[in-house]
Amino acid sequence: MTSDRVHVFGIRHHGPGSARALVRALDELRPDLILVEGPPEADALVALAAHEGLQPPVALLAYPTGTGTTPGEGASFWPFAVFSPEWQALRHAAVHDVPLRFCDLPAGHRFAARAAAQAPAEPTADAESETDAVDPAELRVDPIAGLAHAAGYDDAERWWEDVIEHRRDGNPFAAVAEAMTEVRKDSPAIAEDLVREAYMRQTLRAALREGHQRIAVVCGAWHVPALSGDLPPEKADKDLLKGLPTVPTAITWVPWTHGRLASWSGYGAGVTSPGWYHHLFTTDDHPVERWLVEVAGVLRGQDLPVSSAHVIEATRLADTLAVLRGRPLPGLAEVTEATRSVLCDGDETRLELIQRQVVVGERLGAVPDETPSVPLARDVAAQAKRLRLATEALVRDLDLDLRKPNELERSRLLHRLRLLGVDWGRPAQRAKGGKGTFWESWQLQWQPEYAVDLISASAYGVTVEQAATAKVVDSCAGADLAGLTGLLESCLLAQLPQAQPAVLRALADRAAVDTDIAQLMAAVPALARSLRYGDVRATSTDALAEVLAGLVTRIRLGLPGAVAGLDDDAARALRVHLDGTHEALTLLGTELPLRQEWLDTLARLVDRPDLPGLLAGRLLRLLRDAGVLDADAVELRLARSLTVGVPAPAAAAYVEGFIAGGGLLLVHDEALLSLVDRWLVGLGPDTFTAVLPLLRRTFGAFAAPERRSVGVRVGHLGTGGSGSPASGDDELAALDPDRVALVLPTLKLLVNAGGSRS
Repeated sequence: MTSDRVHVFGIRHHGPGSARALVRALDELRPDLILVEGPPEADALVALAAHEGLQPPVALLAYPTGTGTTPGEGASFWPFAVFSPEWQALRHAAVHDVPLRFCDLPAGHRFAARAAAQAPAEPTADAESETDAVDPAELRVDPIAGLAHAAGYDDAERWWEDVIEHRRDGNPFAAVAEAMTEVRKDSPAIAEDLVREAYMRQTLRAALREGHQRIAVVCGAWHVPALSGDLPPEKADKDLLKGLPTVPTAITWVPWTHGRLASWSGYGAGVTSPGWYHHLFTTDDHPVERWLVEVAGVLRGQDLPVSSAHVIEATRLADTLAVLRGRPLPGLAEVTEATRSVLCDGDETRLELIQRQVVVGERLGAVPDETPSVPLARDVAAQAKRLRLATEALVRDLDLDLRKPNELERSRLLHRLRLLGVDWGRPAQRAKGGKGTFWESWQLQWQPEYAVDLISASAYGVTVEQAATAKVVDSCAGADLAGLTGLLESCLLAQLPQAQPAVLRALADRAAVDTDIAQLMAAVPALARSLRYGDVRATSTDALAEVLAGLVTRIRLGLPGAVAGLDDDAARALRVHLDGTHEALTLLGTELPLRQEWLDTLARLVDRPDLPGLLAGRLLRLLRDAGVLDADAVELRLARSLTVGVPAPAAAAYVEGFIAGGGLLLVHDEALLSLVDRWLVGLGPDTFTAVLPLLRRTFGAFAAPERRSVGVRVGHLGTGGSGSPASGDDELAALDPDRVALVLPTLKLLVNAGGSRS
C-alpha cells in the first residue's frame, strides 16, 4: 500500500512547533528519502545544507535566465530560518546522509505562467466573461482561521500557538491532516493549487517506482489531503501538467534576515514575530523566563534601569495573564503586555525598541563561498571582504577619510553600487569632527533583495566598475539636463573615467538645445561641486570646466528674458535657482573665473522696472554681499522701493527677496532696519493686513535667536547713533567689574593665540 511507504507531514511554514515535531518524527521514522515543498531546480544545492558556512536565515533565490528576459526580473525567494520545518528537514538529510528532493512545481513553470499572465491578452469572443473572472487570491481560505473559529478563538495566531507552537511533545501531524481534510471539503478548488499538487504526486510516484520504502513528505498543511492515502490515477495528473510552458532558470542560496521573514515586510508566508519563534525553537526550558532576561539585557544596553526584580515580576504577570485567558503557556501577547507594564514602565518607545530588536530581530544569515552566483555578485563579495566592509542587517555608521587609500576605495565601491541601484550605503550627515571635502559619512545596511539587484545589474558587466560604467552610459540617452549633471557628479565620486566622456558629450548636447533657463541654472551647482571637489579624488575635470563655462554663458544670455513676466510662484522658483547659481560660482573662486561676468549680468538687471519685486530684492542682496554695490547705493534702491507710490505687496516682495535667508543683516545694519521699520509703521491697517502673510513667511524663516535680536534692535532704534541703548540703560553698566576682571586674563590669552596663528 502507498500509505505504508509514504508519510506526509503537514507543517506551517516558519512554525517552531511544527519544526520541533518534525525533528522528532524524522528521528523516529528514519526515512530513506525526504521530499520537501520547494523548487526542484534547487536539488543541486541541497548538499550545501551540510556546509557550516550556510547559516540561516537564508533563502533560495530563483530567477529566469532565458533569451529575452532581463536578468533578475521576476525573481522569487524561498526563505528558511532555523525554526522553519523545511530547514530542519534539510539538516536531517545532511546529518543522516539521506537523499532529499524538492517536489513543488518548478520555478521555470511559474516564471513562464507569470509572464503569460502579464502579457496583453488577445481579444476573444469570451472577453466579457474573462473580465468577470474571479481572482484566485479571492478564493483562498485561511484554514488556520477556520479551525481557530471552530475552537472558539477569535485570533488564529493565538489558537495555533496554543495547539502547536507551545507543544514540546507529541505528534500533531495526524490531527492536522484530519483537520485539513475537513476544511478542504467545502473550499473552492484553485487551479494553481491543483497544478502544484499534480506535480507533487508525480514526484512522489517517481520516488515509489525507485523502490523507496520510507518516504517523508514535508509540505504545507493545506496540501496534505492531496498527497495522503492511495494516489489517484496518474493519467489525470499527466493531462493537467501536459504542455506547461517553462523558461530556463538559475537558482542559488542568498543571505536572508528575520526582518524579511516578518509578515509586515510583504512576504506572503511571513510571521509576525521571527525573533520570538526563533527563541521558542532554540530554548529547551523556561522559554518565558529566558525571553524576559533577553529583553532586560536589551534595555540595559540602552542604559535603562532594569533589575532582576523587574524580570521576576514580569514573569509572574505573564503567567497570571495566561491563566486568566485559559492558555497552556504565556504567549507573545502575554509576554508583550508584561514587558510593556513592568520592564518598559508603559513607555511605548521602549516597547518599540523591543519589538524591533527582539520580537522581530535583524539576524542576518550567511552563505559559503562555494555557493553559485553571478560574477558581479562574486566581485562585490570579494571587494567587500578586501575592504573589510561587513554585510550587516543592522544600520551601521561609517566615516571615511578620503585621504587614506583604503577608505577612498570604500567610497568608490559604495558610489558605484548606488549607480547600480544597490543602496547598501546611503550618504549621511557628516559625523563628529569631520571637516573638509576629504570626509564622507555613510549609513550601511544590507538588504537581502540586493542579491536580485546585483543579478539585474550583471547584464551591464562582470565587475562593479565595468557594470557601473555601462549603466551610466546607458542612462545618458533618457536623462534630462538635471539627471545628466547628477550622473556626471556620480561618475566623479565613483571614479568612472570611461563613462565621463559620454556623459559630458550628452550634457553639452542637451545644454546646447535646452532653452529653459531654470533647467540650465539647476545644473550649475552639481557641476560646480564636481569641478571644485574633483581633485580630492584625483580625477580629471578639464572637460567639465569647458562644459560649465558654456552653460554659464547660455544662462547669462538668456537670463534677461527669463526674469520678465513671471508670476509669484515662478519668481519664487527662479529665486532659488539664482541663489544656487550664485553660490556655485562663488564656490569656484579662481578655479574658473566666471564670477565677475555673472555679477556684471546681475548688475545690468537689478534696476529693471519690469522685474518682480522678489527677484529685484534678491539681486540687490546678492550684489550687496558681493561688494558690487555699497551701503548708500543699496539704501537708495530700498528707499525707492518702499515709498508710498509702490504698492504694498510689491514692496513686501522686495523686502522678502532682499532679507530672505537670514536676519543678521537687519541686526547689524541699523539704517536698513530703520528703513524697513518706517515703511511698516506707515502702512495703513488694511494694507498691513494684506501684506502680513508675506511678512510672517519672511521673518518666520529666521532662526529664533535672529528674531529675538531683531526685536531688541527695533526696541532700541533712535536711542543712539549705533542703535544701542542710551548710556543710562547700557547693559554693560550692569556687569560686575570684579567678575569681569576674573575672565580678562583668559580672554587676553585667547586673543593673542588667535593673532599668532594669523
